[in-house]
Amino acid sequence: MIYFHNVCSVPSSFQLTGIPGLESLHIWLSIPFGSMYLVAVVGNVTILAVVRVERSLHQPMYFFLCMLAAIDLVLSTSTMPKLLGIFWFGAGDIGLDACLGQMFLIHCFATVESGIILAMAFDRYMAICNPLRYSMVLTHTVVGRLGLVSLLRGVLYIGPLPLMIRLRLPLYKGHVISHSYCEHMAVVALTCGDSRINNIYGLSIGFLVLILDSMAIAASYVMIFRAVMGLATPEARLKTLGTCGSHICAILIFYVPIAVSSLIHRFGRSVPPPVHTLLANFYLLVPPILNPIVYAVRTKQIRERLLQILRIEKKIS
Repeated sequence: MIYFHNVCSVPSSFQLTGIPGLESLHIWLSIPFGSMYLVAVVGNVTILAVVRVERSLHQPMYFFLCMLAAIDLVLSTSTMPKLLGIFWFGAGDIGLDACLGQMFLIHCFATVESGIILAMAFDRYMAICNPLRYSMVLTHTVVGRLGLVSLLRGVLYIGPLPLMIRLRLPLYKGHVISHSYCEHMAVVALTCGDSRINNIYGLSIGFLVLILDSMAIAASYVMIFRAVMGLATPEARLKTLGTCGSHICAILIFYVPIAVSSLIHRFGRSVPPPVHTLLANFYLLVPPILNPIVYAVRTKQIRERLLQILRIEKKIS
């Protein structure tokens, strides 16, 4: 590490603290966090495997679900193995480039996930409001392109964040990050120099992604509800809305933890630091855990395929 004027430095690595203020409980915290990570990995890998082998699930909605599962695997795996290493071995050391890479993965794939959830809203809009054109519009090629656009948007939006830190703010007043992973604001808070551009850019991206995506999703559901209310019978309305239930759960699972974490981070000055860090970890863990459970419970084909697999394993044993 190179020092300048005994104040700022060019660090070769940072030290992640895990859950600040709860260091004495790290070994116990590893049990629920490790269990949740295992559930997330098994659940999302199962979704990918079931959709691959079950030909009746080769439809746009389930292809988007596979994209969601792959993204959730990236999000959870980009943070949880390192966090468990901190809990078990105190291995909080992370290189500068590895830290910036982790930051990019977390924020990029959170942005991609928001884009996929928006694409799923478009899928539900077409299926309910324009069913005769559904198969013509949402072909496999179009689904793949929507996924690619979501990925490119994430890369283009988030790519400048680590580059701006690397090029504009090379000096740091400390190397200890009071967090369990390299979150953008936590890293920027350690830098020497004017970080206003970084802060403004980060807030602008947050607005573009979360606010505009949620507004577009809300607009699609306004049109969906209008179409549903035009159906003749209450039974038809409930059946049609039932096809949106899993997606509505996915929206709430993704956006509510982020909104709560952001509000507490911005306005919860009296909230203890461990609560901030725990919430930041939960918003990366909750969607990977709950999305497979919601879709497995609510999707008949996935549920039947899982029960079939369990019956086969029971017979073998």
